[in-house]
Amino acid sequence: MSNKKYEFEKSDEEWKEELDEISYHVLRQKGTERPGTGAYNLNKETGIYECKGCGNPIFHSNSKYDSGCGWPAFTHPVNEDAIEVKMDYSHFMIREEILCAKCGGHLGHRFPDGPTDRGGIRYCINSVSMDFKKEER
Repeated sequence: MSNKKYEFEKSDEEWKEELDEISYHVLRQKGTERPGTGAYNLNKETGIYECKGCGNPIFHSNSKYDSGCGWPAFTHPVNEDAIEVKMDYSHFMIREEILCAKCGGHLGHRFPDGPTDRGGIRYCINSVSMDFKKEER
């Protein structure tokens, strides 16, 4: 991960104990889930998507849309302090990696191909990096 100090610092063993195998792989090892397999890709309920590692609110469902990419897509985080953006040069690509600002967990990537009427940004996020808290009405 990063050399930055985060509010939620844990040892690798603690992360392995607290997270399931695929969530650990994505959040702590910068992996990805297969497209179309995530629990939240087609979720249409109203609520907040939180970092699975630390509970930090990352996205509200009002910013979610169906991009057709196979992963949950959002137009903006709940606030800019919720995430950290870093350049990612892995896999022979240049992308903007999205990390949780409180624990440094890898969430996904940001691309400039989102809906133009909503700012033109697409946050492509792994379902296994998040928990969903449904809003009670």
